[in-house]
Amino acid sequence: MGPRVFANRIEAGRMLGARLTGWREVHPLVIGLPRGGVPVAAEVARTLDAPLDVVVVRKAGVPWQPELAMGAVGEGGVRVVNEDVVLGAAVPGEAQEAAFARAEAEVAVRRERFRSGGQEAMPVAGRTVILVDDGVATGATAAAAVQVLRARGAERVVLACPVASPEASEHLARIADEVVFLSTPQNLHSIGEWYDDFRQVSDDEVARVLAEQRNGMRRLNSLIPVSVGMLPATLTLLKPMHGLVLFAHGSGSSRLSPRNVHVAERLHRAGFGTVLFDLLTEPEAADPRLVFDVPLLGERLLAAERWVRREHGRENVPLAYFGASTGAAAALYAAAKAPEDVSAIVSRGGRPDLAAAYLPSVQAPTLLIVGSADTSVLALNRQAAAMMRAPVEVLTVPGATHLFQEPGTLDRAAELAAEWLVEHLTSHPHTTTV
Repeated sequence: MGPRVFANRIEAGRMLGARLTGWREVHPLVIGLPRGGVPVAAEVARTLDAPLDVVVVRKAGVPWQPELAMGAVGEGGVRVVNEDVVLGAAVPGEAQEAAFARAEAEVAVRRERFRSGGQEAMPVAGRTVILVDDGVATGATAAAAVQVLRARGAERVVLACPVASPEASEHLARIADEVVFLSTPQNLHSIGEWYDDFRQVSDDEVARVLAEQRNGMRRLNSLIPVSVGMLPATLTLLKPMHGLVLFAHGSGSSRLSPRNVHVAERLHRAGFGTVLFDLLTEPEAADPRLVFDVPLLGERLLAAERWVRREHGRENVPLAYFGASTGAAAALYAAAKAPEDVSAIVSRGGRPDLAAAYLPSVQAPTLLIVGSADTSVLALNRQAAAMMRAPVEVLTVPGATHLFQEPGTLDRAAELAAEWLVEHLTSHPHTTTV
């Protein structure tokens, strides 16, 4: 097969998953080789609707020729010894033991990095396992992983990678039960040259991907169409999911706001999906008049709501708005314009006064969170609450200023938001699945 350059590991994983759809019916376990293979494996697992795990494995090399593997070790004390190499290289028993002990110590360290809270490796005994990496040049690590999975009792091991050298492909075809490669270029000097984006994958990213998969989380980057263009969005769905929270960021911010991202992660742990998106297109964001145009921002929020319900099948999912600064005014506008569509509203450091004309029409229970040290905004929120007919509370976070930058204050705001949403979105049984 001719060469193929992939945009990144995500695209490669989706293409690889499409090639592997025939395996869905056997209910495989998808296992990624850390670190680079995990983002690829995550996409394969999503495509096949399969569980995801990693195999933590280290080669044990001949002491005076480390690249020559005389065996491998994996989690749970699994050891695989290549007797032919040990005998051929005449490795003394003590040297063998020392090499395997070093490899086991490395496995233990990496296991702690990837598996939080004592999470155990998923059982592979009797199962079909699809082992995924981002590419194989020599195939030594992949071969060791296949051996470790067999030693743990895997019934069938399928090795799948976006790109592999012809030599590794031939070698691994003799070790795995089946191999699937999208590209096997003749002149493979490095795996990275077959990706436009081959940035390093961190240990934290591996741990995050595994945690998301365990929680049934799907994270999708998409575009929301509006009359003047497209709005970038990040949609996070859970299985099961209590409800969906649309975020409206403040002026001068975007969907990448670290504070909103932090709050969204807390809401994920409480069982809520989230939509973080840009309220304005890039040219619009440069116009200082538009960042305070509450009706425009509110209509964008309504457009995002229609999009997520239409494009992602969320018609019956209870929905809430979370607004920060001017985004809170947009949320209140949207709630007043379509009161039947929203079940709750949370404002953090918001400016509800900018939506004063719409406040009496809001019907959804509303929580206004303000820093105790943000005195002028606190006064505006209390005045706005007095204008509302819907159930409303103003809660302060001690010591917090407008941006909640003080230690612990943003976490407290996120806790208050989660508690409010749990109360008002889960008061009736309506848990949904992705």
